[in-house]
Amino acid sequence: MRLEFTSTNGQSPSVNLREALLAGQAPDRGLYFLKHFPRLNPEAIAEFPALPYHEIAFRVLSQYTDGIVEPATLAAMCRDAYDFVVPLEKVYDRVHIMRLDQGPTASFKDFAARMMARLMGRFLQEENRQLTIVTATSGDTGAAVAHAFHNIPGFQVVVLFPQDEISQSQRKLMTVLKGNVRTVAIDGKFDDCQAMVKKAFADPTLKHLPLSSANSINIGRLLPQSVYYFYAASRLAKPGEDMVFSVPSGNFGDMMGAMVAKQMGLPVRKIIVPVNDNDAFPRFLATGVYEKVVPSRNSVSNAMNVGHPSNLARLVSLYDGQMDETGKIKRLPNLEAMRRDLFSSSISDDRTRETIRDVWTKYELLLEAHGAVAWAGFQDCLAVEPLNGLPTAILETANPAKFPEEIERTIGFSPDVPPAMEAMNKLPEDYDRMGADYEIFREYLLGRH
Repeated sequence: MRLEFTSTNGQSPSVNLREALLAGQAPDRGLYFLKHFPRLNPEAIAEFPALPYHEIAFRVLSQYTDGIVEPATLAAMCRDAYDFVVPLEKVYDRVHIMRLDQGPTASFKDFAARMMARLMGRFLQEENRQLTIVTATSGDTGAAVAHAFHNIPGFQVVVLFPQDEISQSQRKLMTVLKGNVRTVAIDGKFDDCQAMVKKAFADPTLKHLPLSSANSINIGRLLPQSVYYFYAASRLAKPGEDMVFSVPSGNFGDMMGAMVAKQMGLPVRKIIVPVNDNDAFPRFLATGVYEKVVPSRNSVSNAMNVGHPSNLARLVSLYDGQMDETGKIKRLPNLEAMRRDLFSSSISDDRTRETIRDVWTKYELLLEAHGAVAWAGFQDCLAVEPLNGLPTAILETANPAKFPEEIERTIGFSPDVPPAMEAMNKLPEDYDRMGADYEIFREYLLGRH
């Protein structure tokens, strides 16, 4: 069966996975998504506990690549991309931390970026094409994308980041790369960076440039991120038992990976979607009124400093509503169903730091700010819904060593630095700077081609 990816704005023709992946964003400025997802039956999911991560990835992703990528090729890609561990650490009872920070850039973004680079690289090779990946980062996407696509033939990479809103460690993981990767510090917010990228895709004067994105606006980010939810359930849940996930959320790509897994047949009781001070979503869930946070608020969980999450358009679509790329609701989703499946709360910086301290004191478990937001959101959900002792995975999305100053300020010591990060920290940085001005950015892109 050919899977049809359609735009959330409903004004572009449907495309297959290859076309959606290489385009990034639909021509009508919407996001590609599926009306109907392939489903894994309970018997297929019941085989996952005996399988390594890369084999689960193959079985999940092969549901989307039939007729597009040969099975043996996809299996080799999965083995190559997922050559690191995915720890699930028991904290108490059936509550676990899933550490997604063991990849080359110590962030959950490695899971999607590495698979995207391999798939897109193969497509370009087959078509003898060149492509420029233009992406915005609020902290971790940039490094993961830059590393995944670094020196892969056929690609140029341009990464925009908000100059004053990412940590030094996050910045150095991408600004020390040379070759086909260029990073640009923007004097503005992440939302400014994201808006400039989206505008470039829709700019008729850039139509002759082969542009694509590796942000979570690209469907290629969401599909690989669905895999670790299947993996967690395979290790923590009994066959057919419902899971609970708490996913710290900014642009909502990661939580949409959980939604994709749920649509594919993974039993999920609740997806907890905690945010920082950028609280547009919990307010929308509570009131049915969507108001962007403009400008976005700068919080200690900096990768989540997103005033208008792009992936809300996909979430709204999943619940039979429609939201355009500006955040305007054209048709309200089924809020009752959303409230049944999702829980969201806003976690302040003070509470984030308090959570880091409390969890360390009580469990000797080291969380950084994003994982602490996920932990606090889980506690908020428990206060209103007991969840009956269901198996729970709380996502830790980045290594604490990426935020040494904040960890030291909060609990009095610096975390151990992974060897790969230590090596990067010693290399010289080289990046460009510009204001949050689209016209200057347009000329910058034209000047690189």
